[in-house]
Amino acid sequence: MPKRPNETCWTMVRSASAGDPQARSIFSRTYATTIQGFLSARWLGRSLAGETDDATQEVFMECFKPGGVLDRADPMRGDFRGLLFGVTRNVARRFEERALRQAPQNLENSQWQQQLASDEPGQATLFDQSWARALIKEAKKRHREVAGADGEKGAMRLDLLKRRFGSDEAIRQIAAEWNMPPQELHNAYRKARTEFYACLREVVAFHSPGTADLEAECKRLLASLA
Repeated sequence: MPKRPNETCWTMVRSASAGDPQARSIFSRTYATTIQGFLSARWLGRSLAGETDDATQEVFMECFKPGGVLDRADPMRGDFRGLLFGVTRNVARRFEERALRQAPQNLENSQWQQQLASDEPGQATLFDQSWARALIKEAKKRHREVAGADGEKGAMRLDLLKRRFGSDEAIRQIAAEWNMPPQELHNAYRKARTEFYACLREVVAFHSPGTADLEAECKRLLASLA
């Protein structure tokens, strides 16, 4: 969604914390992908995977309740990504502990939880990857809006970028298929990449305000999913 120039995720957090229904709806839609992606990866192959949606809703309850996470959020204490990871991990542990209490004889679950507890760096990496996928997905959506305003040429650039990123098809191969001069397609591809990176920088600036080097952060996000 287009943002006003001075808006950041903290603008949304403050509005949601104050009880603004629209801000809370936007907050939930914005961060559900990250939360669900992390929980799905953490609980892959476990019976808890079926509780991902319930756990996601519990994360939002922790955020929105009076005196909850958003009320206590302070941009001076760190970035929002770290805050969201903390509350999501705590809710995940709550579900895991509940499952163990319901089946205390399940030695496999007990050992698995011990492994999770000793793998904080690995869990943080899982969350960062889910965060990166969500931000890149948002940047792609924004790019579709930007390029879509250029009609058929914009649609062509989107298709070209998808084919290059998705299948790594050669420009000359696509040019022959589309009956276009390769140089013209090279120029279109360069413009498509420039548009996408501009959208990604916009998204990163919103969700991680204060980032010293937006270009480096964008490259880090893309590299984390390579």
